[in-house]
Amino acid sequence: MIHAIIELATSNSELNPTRRNSFGPLLAFWILGLVWGTNFIFMKWALVHLTPFQIVFFRLFLGFIPVLLYALVTRQLDLSHLKYIGHFLVMSNLAAAVYYYLFVKGTGLLPSGIAGAVSGAIPLFAFILSVIFIPEEKLTRRKATGILLGLLGVLIVARPFESHLSSETGEGVLYLILGSLSIGASFVYARRFITPLNIPSGALTTYQLGLASLLMLFVTDFSGVDQILTDHYALVGLVLGLGLLGTGLAFILYYYVVAQLGATTASSATYIPPVVALIIGVLLLDETITALDWLATGFIFAGVILLRKKT
Repeated sequence: MIHAIIELATSNSELNPTRRNSFGPLLAFWILGLVWGTNFIFMKWALVHLTPFQIVFFRLFLGFIPVLLYALVTRQLDLSHLKYIGHFLVMSNLAAAVYYYLFVKGTGLLPSGIAGAVSGAIPLFAFILSVIFIPEEKLTRRKATGILLGLLGVLIVARPFESHLSSETGEGVLYLILGSLSIGASFVYARRFITPLNIPSGALTTYQLGLASLLMLFVTDFSGVDQILTDHYALVGLVLGLGLLGTGLAFILYYYVVAQLGATTASSATYIPPVVALIIGVLLLDETITALDWLATGFIFAGVILLRKKT
């Protein structure tokens, strides 16, 4: 998600000491993590009736509406920003259209809980790319350990050496890894070309979601899209879960938490979705999550924590 780009590109933000103990930002923090964690089950439901392209379009467009309203109310939009439309177009692909498509494809091939666990490795891939392409990012022994732990967790989830597993497992994990690399690449691009522009985050996300929605409109075949109307759970999950809440409200909540608690603290909400996805998969979808899967999730968490630790 684009929130990861903003967080990583502004990771030096300081907390406001007068607001750290506020109940509102903490509540928003937990709601944000829970909303993100439900995305995987909503994708699974929608895939029964829609293609990945269709799901991505509706998610982007429905998420674009509340973000646009937020940017208008806060007066963040400016016609002068249009001269940077080339940068916005790159970001709309890396951090929205391509990223969402790869995650939908991967989630369709995996139990939703496992897909959620692999998604927890996004910061790992973002950091790997930043070390490669951003000179000021240094690879310390602690951070190298974090990367190895996280990648070990992903490898355990994929279990490529177990012959009894379906080939779809490895393919699904590969899609999620490519999606993580896509958003990781967008972080590097944002750090190099977007952050120096000092464009408000609400405006930046509005441009990106708008352009991504327009792009998906031209490449999506909408044949049979009305089938989802026969499944109220899938329809509500797509419109409310993935679009209005999972994309639109999530961005707005993220900006609020960043402003109140700081970017680094806000980004810690990414620890919550994998656990939520695992629990939902077990309770609602009767997915089998093994002890090895929980161990892999722990490795991913440990790797991310080591990367974020300041000292």
